[in-house]
Amino acid sequence: MDFNNTNDSVTRRVRAFTERVNYLKSNDLYYFNTPVEEILPGNKVRVRGREMGMYASYSYLGLVGHPRINEAAKKAVDKFGTGTNGVRMLAGTLTLHKELEETIANFKHAEAAVTYSSGYATNLTVISGLMGRGDYVFSDKLNHASIVDGCLMSGAEFRRFRHNDMEHLEGLLKNAPADVTKMVIADSVFSMDGDIIDLPKVLELTKKYNAWLMIDEAHSVGVLGKTGTGIEEHFGLGDVIDIKMGTLSKTIPSVGGYVAAKKEIITYLSHASRAYIFSAALPPAQAAAANEAFKVILDEPWRIEKLNENTKQFIGGLKGMGFDTMLTETAIVPVLCGQDDMAFAMTREAQQNDVFVLPVVSPAVPEGLARLRATVTAAHETSEIDRAMNVIGEAGKKLGLIK
Repeated sequence: MDFNNTNDSVTRRVRAFTERVNYLKSNDLYYFNTPVEEILPGNKVRVRGREMGMYASYSYLGLVGHPRINEAAKKAVDKFGTGTNGVRMLAGTLTLHKELEETIANFKHAEAAVTYSSGYATNLTVISGLMGRGDYVFSDKLNHASIVDGCLMSGAEFRRFRHNDMEHLEGLLKNAPADVTKMVIADSVFSMDGDIIDLPKVLELTKKYNAWLMIDEAHSVGVLGKTGTGIEEHFGLGDVIDIKMGTLSKTIPSVGGYVAAKKEIITYLSHASRAYIFSAALPPAQAAAANEAFKVILDEPWRIEKLNENTKQFIGGLKGMGFDTMLTETAIVPVLCGQDDMAFAMTREAQQNDVFVLPVVSPAVPEGLARLRATVTAAHETSEIDRAMNVIGEAGKKLGLIK
């Protein structure tokens, strides 16, 4: 295919994105895919030769580089090597995988758990593996793309309810045929806004309308609940979620995804979900690191306390300066900028002053709601947070975003 002399839909899409990227790069506004050269102590990183405070990390409890977790990974490599022998169902299952799944089940107060190679693949395969044509799935409007893709891939009737709008959800549930299989799916903490799903009300509605409940806890494990076990603990509930999905790449400093649920559901998923059957098993080091990380969370509860203190300081400080942080209650702190160019300019000003934040712009968020997607962690010191807020505040004043 001659790209320069073709004008089909593929070429037009590629060309449009290429032009946008080139425009941003030529105006010193491109900050995506920037390689981190070194991870330094104190939640700092080296980027483009400069030492910066990291305020774009998912490592909410500061577990990246934790000695216990690193040591577990090293021992796993020494014992099992760097990879597995194949997919889990055939030669790829190690004792490490079984240990990790037992740890996850205990941590999430579930009967059993199963792991996958990524969080994205987990949502895709679990939703499409459980739901099918003739079923109904109900998804919060701001759910992660992997949930949306899983719903679409399932072939089920796909209904999206307005963000955290329980009246709208109930209306959709009420209008669905009474005799069909239904599932309600939502993020626990929404990855762009930082707010929390109204789990008690969602639970009430799923019981009322006989629907399954699936919650994605990618951004709530280690963040919500007194001991960091997630959204059920946050709301003082027991084992009430049917499908507890989570990742191993955010608070947990590894890679992969998981589901915790009743034994029968896990047995089904470990024999029928395509990403389990046809994807390579988690590498030994990553399984061991994740396994140890769950234990560290329970052994070091001060990290959750520190994260909560830092979150209050960061949100309160930015709000006090006049920034709109939307409805966030968590370590994900959106700094609303409005137009895409303003978010890019705010990022440039912050990074030039050694605060590593990143922009989120359309189409990832609606036009006019571009933002800095800043995050705070348990590894940040109070003085460092103050400095980061001052840098963001000065940038906002310089660019006319705040007074």
